[in-house]
Amino acid sequence: MKKGILDLLRGKFLVSGGAPKNWMFIIFISFLATVMITSSHNADSKVHRIAALNEEVKELRSEFVDVRSDMQKLKLESTILRAVEDKGLLPSETPPKKIKVKTVKHK
Repeated sequence: MKKGILDLLRGKFLVSGGAPKNWMFIIFISFLATVMITSSHNADSKVHRIAALNEEVKELRSEFVDVRSDMQKLKLESTILRAVEDKGLLPSETPPKKIKVKTVKHK
């Protein structure tokens, strides 16, 4: 058993009679390890990208809520009155009148 471990550590399996079979297996395992490492890096980069996009979505949603709140304040009648007051526009004293349009049927 000691001899088998020493042969393994010395790399005798790489230069013995069945070495080409061993080399092909080592190359195949190396290729699989490279594919696995590449796949892992790609998955990690996608996870980081997703996290960054989620942060951006949160920021944009917050900005949307702020802008919508500001817009609602700007649409208030009191805000509009203050904005046009310095231009000399005042609210009407008389209420608006409804105009009714009657359609005439032609015979």
